[in-house]
Amino acid sequence: MTIHLAGDSTVAPTDHGRTSGRADLPLLGWGDELARHFAEPVRNLAVGGATTRSFREEGHWDTLTAELAAGDTVVIQFGHNDQKDPDQLAADGGYRTRLTEFIAEVRAAEARPVLATSVERRLFDEAGELRHSHGPYPAAVRSLGRELDVPVIDLTAFTRWLYPWLGEEASAALFVHGAAAARGIEVDEALSKDNTHFTTAGAAAVAAYVAEALRTLRGIGDDQEPLGKWMVRP
Repeated sequence: MTIHLAGDSTVAPTDHGRTSGRADLPLLGWGDELARHFAEPVRNLAVGGATTRSFREEGHWDTLTAELAAGDTVVIQFGHNDQKDPDQLAADGGYRTRLTEFIAEVRAAEARPVLATSVERRLFDEAGELRHSHGPYPAAVRSLGRELDVPVIDLTAFTRWLYPWLGEEASAALFVHGAAAARGIEVDEALSKDNTHFTTAGAAAVAAYVAEALRTLRGIGDDQEPLGKWMVRP
């Protein structure tokens, strides 16, 4: 069985430091770190800048489905770029319609679709509160998952917990500019303001959560004897 990934730059493979100019400070999506958690193949076809529409129109979806086999899993995470085209890709409009089409085609191949909400952007306001940056898009994914009985990995909720838990300052290390600052390395203006795209630490953290969510969906551990009776103390 293979795990296939469809998504945007927050899922996509590493740029090997091309953006930062340093191989030790790559920009990468969580999908690039997922394979270390599984013995089976992980096929990451996510593309920077992709929307649910462009991913199909540019042929990436066809490339994914061409090697899709019964029993495979397809994790689908879009939204960051769809929200930039609200006329064609509104959360409850074109975005939802295209996700529905993806789900139907994965099921037609006897594979398992899994939806993921977008990772949050690390944008703290002046009061130190994490802003909501995706509006209705995560809710549209959750609603579609309930309607079509598709599992949803809520990466919006996870990252909205993760950044404040680490703290505004410490969470910067999940991104290129924060990792660079910790090493006394200067980055260009665009990267210094980039709180969307991860470096290795951020991608690894999200990938670990996705991996555990996928194992949970498979029921791993469900057949184990509960240890509660051995842990109870009078």
